[in-house]
Amino acid sequence: MSAPSLGGPASAGQALPTVGVVVLTQGTRPDDLERGIRSILAQQDVELDIVCVGNGWEPTGLPDGVAALALPENLGIPAGRNRGVAKVTGEYLFFLDDDASIPDPHFLRDAIVTLTSDLSIGLLQPRVVDPTGITSPRRWIPRIRKGEATHSSPVFSVWEGAVILPRAVFDATGGWAEPFFYAHEGIELAWRVWDQGLRAWYAGDLEANHPVIQPTRHADYYRLNARNRVWLARRNLPALFVPLYVGSWTGIQILRWARNRSALSAWFGGWREGWREDPGMRKPMSARTIWRMTLAGRPPIV
Repeated sequence: MSAPSLGGPASAGQALPTVGVVVLTQGTRPDDLERGIRSILAQQDVELDIVCVGNGWEPTGLPDGVAALALPENLGIPAGRNRGVAKVTGEYLFFLDDDASIPDPHFLRDAIVTLTSDLSIGLLQPRVVDPTGITSPRRWIPRIRKGEATHSSPVFSVWEGAVILPRAVFDATGGWAEPFFYAHEGIELAWRVWDQGLRAWYAGDLEANHPVIQPTRHADYYRLNARNRVWLARRNLPALFVPLYVGSWTGIQILRWARNRSALSAWFGGWREGWREDPGMRKPMSARTIWRMTLAGRPPIV
């Protein structure tokens, strides 16, 4: 890696910041995977420890400097990322999905500068841009009041495809929510960062690339979306807030999909599953965290 430049996270005579990078893939997008890994290898002013996790696939043909971890079956997105964490070292952790990439070779350096310049920030998600120029969907801005995509702010959920945070903060969250398999694990991670007295941060000045793909491409999208909403509340909210959160989202989904009966039927199937099945470890956030989130503009009700 190149020497740190003035204004970077390390000055002359200091060690470069160390980043453990977890790239998750099922091996179905080899061109995208290669692009993403190359964009990580191009990062400057940081020391990297990179692992490519094959979720039900054995990674092959990886560039030098990238370790492989083959999981015999698809354990789901959160569990796959967690398995990768155990294989890398670094003061910071960066998670990259195989269909995402980082266009700026100074991205990790600049993200760490943001984290170290404001110690109240415990997690950072960059702005997401389709590299072909297609207009990015508003859902990639994790705010109720979306505003300009380039505007930075605290947030209460994250798009999980490119996320960086200090390893100590990640460890304190308990890791990605493995029972979820897919969907809403970024909300729980953000909530658990807030519960440490920190903030999750949307960095509109930093960029990750990702193609525009409809989330409904996943066969179980509606079911897991609903089940994990219920589990999110049951795992993380004080008892009083559980029905408030689930109730508000139930109302939102009824309004959103009132004319899509099949989607609504699948959603309520997942909703019922969320109440019947064990969501895993419960770690309700403190009253102080709820108050901080409320003051910041989004109490954990919606």
